[in-house]
Amino acid sequence: MIKIYDNGNISIDDIITRTEDDSSKVDDGVRRIIEDVKKRKDAALYDYSEQFDKARPESLAVSEQEIEAAVRSVPADFLKTLEMARDNIIDYHKRQKRENYIINEKDGVILGQRIIPIEKVGIYVPGGTASYPSSVLMNALPAKLAGVEEIVMVSPCGKDGKIPDIILAAAKIAGVTKIFKIGGAQAIAALAYGTESVPKVDKITGPGNQYVAAAKRMVYGIVDIDMIAGPSDILVIADESADCRFVAADMLAQAEHDEMASAILVTDSKALAEKVKDEIELQLKTLDREDVARASINKNGKIIITKTIKEAVEVSNAIAPEHLEICTKDPFALLNGVKHAGSVFLGSNAPEALGDYFAGTNHVLPTNGTARFSSPLGVEDFVKKSSFIYYTKDALEHVKDRIIDFAEKEGLTAHARSVSIRFDE
Repeated sequence: MIKIYDNGNISIDDIITRTEDDSSKVDDGVRRIIEDVKKRKDAALYDYSEQFDKARPESLAVSEQEIEAAVRSVPADFLKTLEMARDNIIDYHKRQKRENYIINEKDGVILGQRIIPIEKVGIYVPGGTASYPSSVLMNALPAKLAGVEEIVMVSPCGKDGKIPDIILAAAKIAGVTKIFKIGGAQAIAALAYGTESVPKVDKITGPGNQYVAAAKRMVYGIVDIDMIAGPSDILVIADESADCRFVAADMLAQAEHDEMASAILVTDSKALAEKVKDEIELQLKTLDREDVARASINKNGKIIITKTIKEAVEVSNAIAPEHLEICTKDPFALLNGVKHAGSVFLGSNAPEALGDYFAGTNHVLPTNGTARFSSPLGVEDFVKKSSFIYYTKDALEHVKDRIIDFAEKEGLTAHARSVSIRFDE
């Protein structure tokens, strides 16, 4: 059962360290897998698929025929839903695109910046007991908008040796270039180092379990990554006007992800706190994933009572939630006070699931309090910047003594000479 706390008798540190990762438990195994894939390449991938997925696919690569067959098998109405979600995601993310710029304000000097798409990107889509076509759209579409030429998707196959049809359909709709039936740490290793079948990429994005997270951390530097994702979390700020049924349902929507997920309500209303507590118990009994959600609520679920809504915002900023719902009479009045949150859902008609699937904002968000310094996945994650400089000889002569002095102050005489030599008689 979820516990209720007054703000004065619970430490924020007790909350924000709830899912602190001890990756050492899995690191040794993941490191062995990575080294094995580097050495044996495709052969290792087939063996790990048989070991972990209980299947040995005929081919690691998904053929165009398989993709077309999957699209035909998906109900037309759901294909329409995927297309509508795609359009919303594109409409939101296209505004994130940045432009090149040139500065030519001084005689003989041209400076500038180019925005260049990352050439090859790998996206990881979880599989196993569930299918997440939304993850395909959220990772692939910003990359496509950024101009990435090759988007390589990896996802574990089922016991039938196939990736679920709705995943393949989403990949087709999102413009994924290549698809491979591999998952786990071995998939991350294949993307980072390349195999006979899987191309080496420049960046890897997408969520996964602790083994995937550990592998992403280990290959960072060989390739770029989006983030080390932890268990999902939600924080709801609510006043007496909030509907306890809505608040409970939204908290449980996160709790059903996994036992380590976190759902927190912060409110200035003791009456609402009690109602939500009771409502959570009622709704838990109706869930297909009751065992998972109940374990999450019992371990990480909390209701915190503050004296004021302003204090509730302060608690939220200290926690820096992945998802923040503001269910108050005037949610926009609190928005500017929010300093740390992955995505903010305003009002009683913006449940977190709206952002997960359809609104257009990205659902790949910073977890475990990392919203203090990181952002949702977006177009900018799939580009790099390159600066350029041009000086005429007259322009360089005008500043050469300053540069030479600067270099000599740092003890770098070769730097100084690289400027002065251009003006030797």
